[in-house]
Amino acid sequence: MILHVDMDAFYASVEQIDNPNLQGKCLVVGNSSKRGVVAAASYEARKYGIYSAMPLFMAKKLCSDIVVVAPRKNRYKKVSISVMSLLKGFSPLVEQVSIDEAYVDITGCTRLFGSPGTIAVKIKNKIKKNTGLNCSIGVAPVKFLAKIASDLDKPDGLTMITPENFAEFIEFIPVTKVPGVGKKTKIILDQIGIKTLGSVRKFPEKMLVKKLGKFGQRLKQLSSGIDNSKVTPNCQRKSFSTETTLPKDTHSLNLIKRHLLLQSDIIGKDLRKSDNKAKVVILKIKYSDFKQVTRSVTLNMPTQSSNTLYKEAVKLLKSIKIYKQIRLVGIGASGLVLPTQPLQIELFSKNETRNWEKVEKTLDDISQKFGKNAVKRAALKNHQLSTR
Repeated sequence: MILHVDMDAFYASVEQIDNPNLQGKCLVVGNSSKRGVVAAASYEARKYGIYSAMPLFMAKKLCSDIVVVAPRKNRYKKVSISVMSLLKGFSPLVEQVSIDEAYVDITGCTRLFGSPGTIAVKIKNKIKKNTGLNCSIGVAPVKFLAKIASDLDKPDGLTMITPENFAEFIEFIPVTKVPGVGKKTKIILDQIGIKTLGSVRKFPEKMLVKKLGKFGQRLKQLSSGIDNSKVTPNCQRKSFSTETTLPKDTHSLNLIKRHLLLQSDIIGKDLRKSDNKAKVVILKIKYSDFKQVTRSVTLNMPTQSSNTLYKEAVKLLKSIKIYKQIRLVGIGASGLVLPTQPLQIELFSKNETRNWEKVEKTLDDISQKFGKNAVKRAALKNHQLSTR
């Protein structure tokens, strides 16, 4: 049996626990500027239709008494570490998938802690006692059902799917609840006439694969309750990213490039600190009409160089036709590999990337010793840029 533990309105709940005056308030965590977005919303705010990633000005229109609190990432990380540590007290197989959610494989743990339902209740009570926070837990024989179950009775919920009733449960699950079913996939499924996961079983796998590619095969398996995904503890991080909502919409590519330069520095430092290299660089642009464009490139050689990330991001920027002003820009790095992994070296490749990596590691050491502002890029010296 597998548990999916999901903290309820995590950022907002932490703020309400730390400041009792915020309890019961229409609270959002986010940048309070006019162009800020909601990073998290309390359940009181959600009653007004406020949700994560909503522009803050829209949230203020929905609730006149809204309270905006600036995010405290270090505080959330500290609480997250505490929660994950508690989960590891119940099973060695804990897979953290985000700052506020994790899978726990409790197979074989029932002799120590009781039935799956009992274990879930104990986890909820212990998290509440140690942090003051509520969580919702889904219990199921497979991972994808555990995740769906944890979302069915929020907040402070507990939903159990047993081997005896999971077939009946699957029959009525809205297909939109299935991980991997986004807007585009939903449109295709609507055209076919698939509304629930159970109804997928009526359609041939070949037809689903033709319509949905490899995901069609997985969807067919899930409709029969087949999910071979294992709970993998200490799994390697898959990507790093950062983005900035600009103070003002702009057509200036020079300004966008300066933001990319700062963001490349941030991602590069994250890669070097985690001792990872990235094979894929991703650029994200959001226009003033909120339409979003992403571009990516796979590198010949993985890198942890900020300079290389920046150069590739600029190339991607040049490949996009800018038809409106830009309100948000972001950069990401994925396809992570450890430097110790064997890599095929290009016979006639230049050492520019490696040389930059050495220089940037030295700059990291200087910043660590003398402060993050000890060394700055000249291009950013006179510009007050920020990221979120």
